[in-house]
Amino acid sequence: MMQEKLSSRLLSDKNLVTALEVFVAIAETRQVTRAAKLLGITQSAASQQLASLEEACDARLVDRSVRPLRLTQAGELCLRHAQRILNSIEDLATSMRHEGPRPISVLRVGMLASIATTLTPPLVNLTKADFGVEDLTLHAGQSGDHEALLRSKRADLVVTSNPFYDMDGLERHDVLTETFLLVLPERYRGPSGSLSDILDNLPLVRFAATTSVGRRTEQHLRRLKLAVPRVIQADRSSMVTACVAQGLGFTILTPSLLIDGFVEQMPLSLRPLPAASFSRSITVVARAGELGNLPERVAHMAAQSLTDQITRQMGPVGREALSLP
Repeated sequence: MMQEKLSSRLLSDKNLVTALEVFVAIAETRQVTRAAKLLGITQSAASQQLASLEEACDARLVDRSVRPLRLTQAGELCLRHAQRILNSIEDLATSMRHEGPRPISVLRVGMLASIATTLTPPLVNLTKADFGVEDLTLHAGQSGDHEALLRSKRADLVVTSNPFYDMDGLERHDVLTETFLLVLPERYRGPSGSLSDILDNLPLVRFAATTSVGRRTEQHLRRLKLAVPRVIQADRSSMVTACVAQGLGFTILTPSLLIDGFVEQMPLSLRPLPAASFSRSITVVARAGELGNLPERVAHMAAQSLTDQITRQMGPVGREALSLP
């Protein structure tokens, strides 16, 4: 019965594919709210799409009485069909996008906002000159944005700080690993032998706890048993470094997050952390097997471009914080 109704709706309802995409996102995240955020729609819109699909299937697909949400037996069956349908549609879309005089004619790329300016020119040159890409779309954002782009299949490739090991069907290529550094106002002359000494004189300007960098920093501070009040938080590195440059506090960031601040010649002083260090990695992530050796080439280009820019702007302190694969 469910398959008959779905077959009928597939022929008549152009919105059913969207409903399937929403359902798969809900099934993967076990939350309507999180699924809606990943797909860039409202929670009410996601709920409406789920209700529409349940009507088409004539079955309850999600058990809403438990948290996190759980699929019903019908939901598990629908999920298998939905994944197969969406994969077939994406295979078709990919084949059509890549149909042209060269193997890859259309490419959609997501990049970390902090490195987008550095990587955009060499990325454009590489993809157009060596791979014949004619239509290139670039998105700058954070790793959470990249997750949404990959899950909704609105990006073919991302340069990100999260390898998304929980997602299947992806290939990953290491770019570099970078250590977090202490960033002080250039004119700061107070004690800096420990983070506690600095905190007695300056507040910590940090990434918001909703960001990947903010969470990593918070975890590290807890490991050091430092209770640091959230005085100034932002979700862009340029906002953080601007506050530090004006003497409003200090921060803890990686070299790639500091590029724009140094390009703008902000008065910043870099030092190794006066405590146990921590790091993050940048990775090129793409859907497996769709782009040939392009993801690997992009990873190599990104490593070289970032290393050159960081060395040029930050000198030995920045370069020594980098580790290449």
